[in-house]
Amino acid sequence: MTNVSGNVQYHNPAELAKNPGFSQAVVVTNPAKTIYVGGQDAVDASGQIIGKGDITAQTEQVFKNLQVALAAGGAGLENVVKWNILIVQGQSLQAGFEVFQRVWGRRPNPPAITVMLVAGLAHPDFLVEMDAIAVIPQ
Repeated sequence: MTNVSGNVQYHNPAELAKNPGFSQAVVVTNPAKTIYVGGQDAVDASGQIIGKGDITAQTEQVFKNLQVALAAGGAGLENVVKWNILIVQGQSLQAGFEVFQRVWGRRPNPPAITVMLVAGLAHPDFLVEMDAIAVIPQ
């Protein structure tokens, strides 16, 4: 267990498999600001789909969008406590995770993560979608 500012705790119980890419549970206590970021797809500010047919390019755009949305709420990637990742069936999970590892870098306390394989997303050209929950201790 690591305590960050006394308000966010990352738990990786010994009874569960430890993975350096995610935490098993995150507990938020005391006053905190919570930012909920809706599902982000590979669309730029003009509404154009980026990286049609390329999950790596789409995942990179999704992370750009997530960072913009988080910043609008006063947060950064280091404040994310939970990701939900939706990947269209048949796409390379490894390619998407490589982008995640590159973007996340060496930040401590990776968030809890759920990955879902789905038949499709809101537009047939979307290959990946992510949402996030971020917490800023007050």
